Amino acid sequence: MLPTLETLEAALGGLASRTILLRADFNVPLDDDGQITDDFRIRAALPTISWLTEREASVVACSHLGRPQGKVERRYSLAPVQAKLRELAPSVDLLENLRFDPGETANEARFTQTLVERCDGYVNDAFGASHRAHASIVGPPALLPSGAGRLLTTEVEVLSGLRHKPKRPFVAVLGGAKVSDKLGVIKALVEVADEVVIGGGMCFTFLAAQGHGVGKSLLQQDQLEACAELLDAGAPIRLPTDIAVLAPGDRVVQAGVDLRSDWQGLDIGPGTAAEFSDLILHAGTVLWNGPMGLFEDARFASGTVTVAQALADSGAFTVVGGGDSAAAVQQFGLSAAMDHVSTGGGASLELIQQGDLPGLQALRESVANQQASRQG
Repeated sequence: MLPTLETLEAALGGLASRTILLRADFNVPLDDDGQITDDFRIRAALPTISWLTEREASVVACSHLGRPQGKVERRYSLAPVQAKLRELAPSVDLLENLRFDPGETANEARFTQTLVERCDGYVNDAFGASHRAHASIVGPPALLPSGAGRLLTTEVEVLSGLRHKPKRPFVAVLGGAKVSDKLGVIKALVEVADEVVIGGGMCFTFLAAQGHGVGKSLLQQDQLEACAELLDAGAPIRLPTDIAVLAPGDRVVQAGVDLRSDWQGLDIGPGTAAEFSDLILHAGTVLWNGPMGLFEDARFASGTVTVAQALADSGAFTVVGGGDSAAAVQQFGLSAAMDHVSTGGGASLELIQQGDLPGLQALRESVANQQASRQG
């Protein structure tokens, strides 16, 4: 059981005049001019911030942005986030990018100590970073009374529900480039889902494992055996039956699943998109993680658009698993039609696969430590 904000409030005997370290996930996309192009993750933290400030707590927020490799890089500064926070939550102080210090990713006790200094409590609301055993995620709960923020709590409830009590039929729609990135979650989902639908670049390794020619499409030779084992075991996996390909001369061709050697598959075909949509429209629960094709190129966006629209039109409980899928529904103007859009791509997959995350474990251990301290 995760400690809640109310758990933290009780542990501190109230929050008035208390300083709370809030680990948020403000890893937002920026354009070439350093302007925020999507403030979804900032707004997602506002319910927790409001709850804390309404109780007169002083909030010191911290986050990472990008991967600056332990050194200060101006393009990764949180200054644009700070400017947005001044509009949305002016009383919140924001520390500079945690990853400017190598101690963050190395989980150094020295760095953790600098974070918690002069703080009375800690809140983790950074679901998108909670699969990382980094200093700001796993360090403070060992030193301060701690609680899970509203966003983190909701993410865990929704995604854990997919593992344990989905409304059926449960359809998982998985895309993206590499099988190796999602093989673990595929293995977990075939145990609980009624259908696991696979598109995107990774479908070609599955198709090759069935003996189909995939031309110049993305193929992970070292994953062929694992894909074949899943298919041979009778896993409920649904693969494309037609493909949109890039042919010589920059031509777009609609083809079956046996591609010529000089063809590159870059999207699911219209027949497959219709088949996948029908599964989604008749589902009780749908999880979507990963685009169906190279949707950044309008010529190969149709599969992803069709799947996204099917989720929007479905009466199912719909969950978008962060990352490129969240970006896609935002781009297509469909975010509001989804029941839950996760703030964490990698974290959502790991939670579904493993059932736990380092950040969640640290929060639970914080409760145990506090109880042991009181008994001692």
